[in-house]
Amino acid sequence: MTRWEVLPPNVKVQSTIGNVKQVSAAGKSESKYHNKIAYYDDIAFDSKKERDYYADELLPLKWAGIIKKIELQVPFELQPPFKHGGKTIRGIKYVADFVVTYSDGRQKVIDTKGCRTKEYLLKRKMLLYRYPDIDFEEA
Repeated sequence: MTRWEVLPPNVKVQSTIGNVKQVSAAGKSESKYHNKIAYYDDIAFDSKKERDYYADELLPLKWAGIIKKIELQVPFELQPPFKHGGKTIRGIKYVADFVVTYSDGRQKVIDTKGCRTKEYLLKRKMLLYRYPDIDFEEA
């Protein structure tokens, strides 16, 4: 086993067990789906696709007065938390990328997807069941 007296700058110590250091690369680990955090006007988006949809599709409509309000990362409760056998079971939430309110008052829930996972498809189905009148769009 190698002992490092000085760790490289891209490595940080997570914990020490006895005299063994648990190390990892500095910074956030890579996403499972290889999306990168993308920024626009100091707003952090989960992916470039999400950022580009905001900048290229939604903002021009807002500037034109067609859209009144754009909300980011809006949670919807699909199932509330509950108790079972004395333990609390966490609730289930769906987090939409955008909720857009148009000038005429109608709202649309928009989600940008690069990869349609089984979890996403199930949560989308639960969302549409729980909120039947929702106007939902996948971009």
